[in-house]
Amino acid sequence: MTEIKKDILWRVRLVFLVILLFSGSIFYKIIHIQYVEGDELRKKADNLTLKYFDLEANRGNIFTSDGSLLSTSVPVYDLRVDFKAKGFNGDHSGIKIDVLAAQLANLFNDRSKAEYRSILSQGRKRGDRYYLLKSKVTYRQMKAAQQLSIFELGRFKGGLIVEQFSKREKPFRMLAARTIGHTTDHGKPIGIEGAFNKYLQGQSGKCLMQKISGGVWKPVNDEFRLDAQNGYDVVTTIDLNIQDVAQHSLRNQLQMHDCSKGTAILMEVKTGEIKAIANLTRNSQGEYVEDFNYSIGYGTEMGSTFKLLSYMALLEDGYVDLEDSIDTQGGVAYFSGVPIKDSHEGGYGVITIKRAFELSSNVAISKLIKKYYAKEPQRFLDHIKSVKIDQPLGLQINGEAQPRIKEVKDKDWSKVSLPFMSIGYESILAPIHILSLYNAVANNGVMVKPMFVKSINDNGKEIVRYKTEVLNPSIASPATIKKMQSMLEGVVEQGTASNLKHTNYKTAGKTGTAIMAKGGKGYQIDGKKYQASFVGYFPAHNPQYTCMVIVYDLSPRFYYGNVVAGPVFKDIADKVYSTRPDLHPSIQNDTLLPVYTYPLVKSGNGKRLIEVADVLGLSLNNKAGEYNWVKANAGNQGVNLLAIKESDDVVPDVRGMGLRDAIYLLERQGMFVHVMGSGQVKTQSIVPGSKSKKGQPIYIVLN
Repeated sequence: MTEIKKDILWRVRLVFLVILLFSGSIFYKIIHIQYVEGDELRKKADNLTLKYFDLEANRGNIFTSDGSLLSTSVPVYDLRVDFKAKGFNGDHSGIKIDVLAAQLANLFNDRSKAEYRSILSQGRKRGDRYYLLKSKVTYRQMKAAQQLSIFELGRFKGGLIVEQFSKREKPFRMLAARTIGHTTDHGKPIGIEGAFNKYLQGQSGKCLMQKISGGVWKPVNDEFRLDAQNGYDVVTTIDLNIQDVAQHSLRNQLQMHDCSKGTAILMEVKTGEIKAIANLTRNSQGEYVEDFNYSIGYGTEMGSTFKLLSYMALLEDGYVDLEDSIDTQGGVAYFSGVPIKDSHEGGYGVITIKRAFELSSNVAISKLIKKYYAKEPQRFLDHIKSVKIDQPLGLQINGEAQPRIKEVKDKDWSKVSLPFMSIGYESILAPIHILSLYNAVANNGVMVKPMFVKSINDNGKEIVRYKTEVLNPSIASPATIKKMQSMLEGVVEQGTASNLKHTNYKTAGKTGTAIMAKGGKGYQIDGKKYQASFVGYFPAHNPQYTCMVIVYDLSPRFYYGNVVAGPVFKDIADKVYSTRPDLHPSIQNDTLLPVYTYPLVKSGNGKRLIEVADVLGLSLNNKAGEYNWVKANAGNQGVNLLAIKESDDVVPDVRGMGLRDAIYLLERQGMFVHVMGSGQVKTQSIVPGSKSKKGQPIYIVLN
């Protein structure tokens, strides 16, 4: 018994000792946690239950100059589902899921009821707590979803989790979309959104949140909250109505001529404000979209619009004057064995310097530049550099193409570089560079920087104002500027752009056509493409706006600047003129002027017109005499018939005629006629009065 008692006592003491040691260790750990590890553990606990969340700032808006909204942030929502919620696991939940599936299919119309039924069933089976059901839904769709079966039970019982985000929207869709631009996580920021992001984005706030039961975060209190500072608004120079006309007119021309891309840009002469900028590219679906800013970022050889610089150099140095003569020598000139040709075969004979510019003679200007600058080409290049067209403009938005004016010391300078530069080749410029040059001529020599943004506003209050910046106070002497203005007016009055001549206001400008180089393959390859352009300003007597239009990738079938790019320029100019009553000549008398109404009379065969007029009792003023073909012009005193003189070797004026008469006259000259459109002839590709040649193609556009 004594041995058994000792054994039991020993065991009890051992157990007691173990309990004592265990209790001591617990007590030690409590003391250690409380006084040694306490601070660190309390911080860890706070990190698990307390957290600062970012408060997203509202991004600023982008407006047109007249206050229309170009870009804004709208709320969008992600819908997620907690399948552990009671609504998915309670009584009759299977039936309710069937109802919910049908309702979702009807609401979003993107999946069938069976597909939604499978998604919901699989989610419940897996027990997903944060399943993405639908992303980027509208506010209306989000509110409708909250009323659906199961979801109507609320956040915790119904399991619908709604997360709000901001999405950038352009209310007018494609209008100036590339210029408005966007910000990107990768690559360079685009357009105004990217360039003015520091103003638009605002500053995020902070809010201390505490995690409570159910895994929900709630704010602690306002003392631990730093409100977000919303972004500022950006007011652009864009005029919405003019932008709309520019975009639609450009699209129509691209579709008509089956072109891949084009651009149109309108600039205010005195301020440099860009009032419209359209850039269209045909995508793989055949639709025209804005995905590249050709106006500022696409550098090419500009062709004949560059000639203005060549004539400026000659006039500045006093080598020529407008009434001096030049022999176009049969329409072709050779430089080191390389020909430069005029578009009109046979040339224009001996003509004045002014007329050579109006007719865009390549031979005339290349001969003049070679004659006067062959021994000192740097002198010619210095004139171009003095305009500062060889330097980036430093625009408010990114993506400006790097201009290149070839130098004598460059490796690719050759014996023919000088004459080819004179007609717009071997130099790389973007449309915005040429536009700035012509705008300077319209502005009496003062070159200003193109401007896209006028101001930065905070709730309607202007905090930053951008002023007009002068890049060059005088690109040439006043006398030369006046002569350049006269030359540009002549192009529209009686030159290559006479189809743009307007009865209500005068326009000045220059057409341009250039073969587009294809890398190392050069120009003389099968399937070569052209670019057609027109750049000018209006009204010519008091310039207010300068506009440039370029259409790229034209086929050799139809590529003249006056009939491809010119109509877009005219549409834009007409829209501006119609919305600017201050540009219209004032009516001196207070009395209303009498209104005379006459039917539309097409030009054509004079005898037939007179016969029809007699039947209708219409009075015609026959000033054509015995000529068979007449041009009909309506005036306040009736319809005047003016003679169209016929000659075997002269291109007739068929503008205003119907198609049958126009084709008869042109084909009688042995010309090959290409027709586009319907109605009466609006434009013809060869200037009336030019020498004709049998087999020569001519393009007429009817409207």
